Amino acid sequence: MAVETVDYHTAGEPFRIVTAGLPTVAGDTVAERRAIAIGAGGSPTGPRPSELDTVRQLLTREPRGHAGMYGGFLVPPDDSEAQLGVLFFHKDGYSTACGHGTIALGAWAVDSGLVAAPADGRALVRIDVPSGRVTAVVNRAAGRTTSVAFRNVPTRVLERGRRVGPVLADLADSGAVYASVRVPEVSLKTLPELTALGRELRGELLADHDLYGVIFHQELPDTPTGPAQRNVTVFADGQIDRSPCGSGTSARLALLAEEGRLTVDQELRHESVIGSVFTGRVLGERDGAWLTEVTGTAHRTGEHRFVLGEHDELGTGFLL
Repeated sequence: MAVETVDYHTAGEPFRIVTAGLPTVAGDTVAERRAIAIGAGGSPTGPRPSELDTVRQLLTREPRGHAGMYGGFLVPPDDSEAQLGVLFFHKDGYSTACGHGTIALGAWAVDSGLVAAPADGRALVRIDVPSGRVTAVVNRAAGRTTSVAFRNVPTRVLERGRRVGPVLADLADSGAVYASVRVPEVSLKTLPELTALGRELRGELLADHDLYGVIFHQELPDTPTGPAQRNVTVFADGQIDRSPCGSGTSARLALLAEEGRLTVDQELRHESVIGSVFTGRVLGERDGAWLTEVTGTAHRTGEHRFVLGEHDELGTGFLL
């Protein structure tokens, strides 16, 4: 087996784009392909064994990956209005949304020449993901990609002030369902405690809301342009987002807008646990949902050809 990838990081969070070596991914739409990838009787964090899932494991497990790895399988879009489709994957399975991955895909699509872009100006990259169609607005200057704005599917606030054990949670669906919990401190020092709590809260909320992640957020002093927060998102089975979380930032934007703390003239400065930053803004409201845009940067970190030898006793690898 040989699999080729181009790797990016978005604000510190990895995104591995698989460009060659995939088996055929059945299905007529991206959402259907994800369902088939998960398999009958499987779950988003417990997919059934398959040839495709062998590739996922190979790329997210040591020694070729690690427990924090994230990536995407390129697949055809749902129709000709989009330039590409993607199945998002991580160490536990397949997600419905990934904002940091969309930012990386926008940069890659332009950097690779898949989507034409001016030396100065912007290009739109329309991407079909399991939760719908999203857009990466790729900003360029002097022939270089300088930033990417991720325009998400509409975000809906689901529930406010849900008591879950010792905390109150606000829930929003931004292509994936997130619970937001305010805490006194988000830091590397508090990370083990928050990771354990995130696992616990997700277990309690999973049945009601098909919860994907828990966003622990700390209030920071407002900036001249709007509110500021630091967060860490614990998703799937205890995976830590190194970035401020793209689709999670959409969830935070919708909640802040509904509270009246964020207007269309303001922006949220959203800082990650490692200090990297996304900025986000609300573009408007439609049919009871909030339209959001999250801006960040993505940088290529490498190009790889991974192989699995028939005599490799570790096979697709291991997780610690």
